[in-house]
Amino acid sequence: MVSKDQTIGGIIFIVCLLVAILYTVTLVYPEWLSSITSVPLERIQFWAVAIPVFIAFIAIMLIGAWIGWTMATTPPPKPIEEITAEIETQTEEKATEKNED
Repeated sequence: MVSKDQTIGGIIFIVCLLVAILYTVTLVYPEWLSSITSVPLERIQFWAVAIPVFIAFIAIMLIGAWIGWTMATTPPPKPIEEITAEIETQTEEKATEKNED
């Protein structure tokens, strides 16, 4: 039986494969799209490069913005000295409890 995740994965795979093939064919042989749309070859080739570059640039900027937002809104971690002191206190408390039993 195929799970929902496998079905979605298969659909994503097929769509990505078709887009990659269509993109490659458009870059190598733009005449097919030009004959359908009557758009000049130069414009097709320009936009075939410009659109993915734009999407990649925006994706990188959004990732950078997300990292910056996360760093700006996350409180700093405790210093190692505090963590070590807490661990020592917990260890002492456990030792005291065992001695009392």
